[in-house]
Amino acid sequence: MRNVLFVASECYPFIKTGGLADVVGALPKMLNKDEFDVRVVIPKYMCIPWEYRKDFHYITSFYMDMGHNPNHVYVGIMEYEHEGIKYYFIDNEGYFGGDRPYGNLRWDLEKFTFFDKAVLAILPVIGFKPDIIHCHDWQASLVPVFLRTLYKDNGFFWGTKVIMTIHNLKFQGIWDIKTFRYLTGFPDYVFTPENMEYHKDANMLKAGIVFSDYVTTVSDTYAGEIQMPYYGEGLDGLMRHKNHSLCGIVNGIDYNVYNPEHDIQIYEHYTADSFNKKVMNKRGLQEELGLPVDDNKFMIAIISRLTDQKGLDLVNYAIERILDEHTQFVVLGTGEEQYENTFKYYQWKMPDRMSANIYYSDNRAHKLYAAADAMLMPSRFEPCGLTQLIALRYGTIPIVRETGGLRDTVQPYNWYDNTGTGFTFANYNADEMMNAINYAKTVYFTERTRWEEIAKRGMSQDFSWRRSAERYQELYYRITPWY
Repeated sequence: MRNVLFVASECYPFIKTGGLADVVGALPKMLNKDEFDVRVVIPKYMCIPWEYRKDFHYITSFYMDMGHNPNHVYVGIMEYEHEGIKYYFIDNEGYFGGDRPYGNLRWDLEKFTFFDKAVLAILPVIGFKPDIIHCHDWQASLVPVFLRTLYKDNGFFWGTKVIMTIHNLKFQGIWDIKTFRYLTGFPDYVFTPENMEYHKDANMLKAGIVFSDYVTTVSDTYAGEIQMPYYGEGLDGLMRHKNHSLCGIVNGIDYNVYNPEHDIQIYEHYTADSFNKKVMNKRGLQEELGLPVDDNKFMIAIISRLTDQKGLDLVNYAIERILDEHTQFVVLGTGEEQYENTFKYYQWKMPDRMSANIYYSDNRAHKLYAAADAMLMPSRFEPCGLTQLIALRYGTIPIVRETGGLRDTVQPYNWYDNTGTGFTFANYNADEMMNAINYAKTVYFTERTRWEEIAKRGMSQDFSWRRSAERYQELYYRITPWY
């Protein structure tokens, strides 16, 4: 039995701001319980819903030194079991109070430095000796640094391996060395260019990558992309150096939550065998949004943060060409003001073609996945992407740029041999995006049988967590060969 500890800043269903929470919430449950004792540790945020917090069990508390701070800080340990997984919550209201998990960057850096050291400090207390500590993103990236420096002589951790998973390399946790030296108490060699130093500052994620035994990303293509300057966010040289201990494993989705056969949030249930019922969802959403109820309109959806990363500048450039008389364009999400305003403007200008939903609603998202004909994802970069996986599950055909997880999960449609699960384009270019959209429209309007075949092939794909969990288990076996 291998002991595995997941360390992260968020975890569904307790706290979620993005896909990281879905991974940390779903993956431990899918690992083989006969081979792995998997536990999860996150901060005890005050904004975790009371329905969970009221049942947290207090274990103990103690005080811990915090770098060169003369005052010791409080560390409380809470425990809760949910769906067969044991969760630990590190308590300190000074750091984890408030109504949201993240805020001011300087304060976030300090509180996650505290969190990372506290993770190691609580393990001997609760009596859980991990064979593998699986850290997620920059917020957990100092765990391997503390482990290999201040805790290196602690026999409790001898033999413990560390995996660092990068969900998005763009976010790294960078601040000045003087502050980090004060907060951590790390020896001087940690702040050298080969370790934590980055352009004369200190970089948390870089340090986590350097001091980990293995690094994963959330798709095979992204693992290759981040070794190149364009995608490497200044760490491409380090990623090339770590190539021998780097791999990509695509995320999964929960097929119980995202299932058009049983989804209680959509208008009409359907399967690949009853695909003709999907149109009832389009009609229902058209009526709800105030769009013309018309089966023959080509409904394109975007469900996304409205940012440059998601390719919204391409959409902004080509939007009038997208909004032709045969198309309805439905956007759901929030983000940069320029994109929010663009979609609001076109909803005002073309209310029969554009619906701008500048907020996020899980219920509206489920309805849109079921109603839309196509899902547009023209991302500049996309480490994995869950939207296209959910769209495939609902028979909503993705139109994507060939980058990161989008390239790994959407097979381009080939007219000649009638294969593929979506429509793709390679270069980050608005005209290429429009070519892919127009290609999709051509098939939709002239070859409806082929369109349904593409959708049904997408629905038959397996992007459940079961497949991803198998690859993580293989990695766990590989880095702990002494069993």
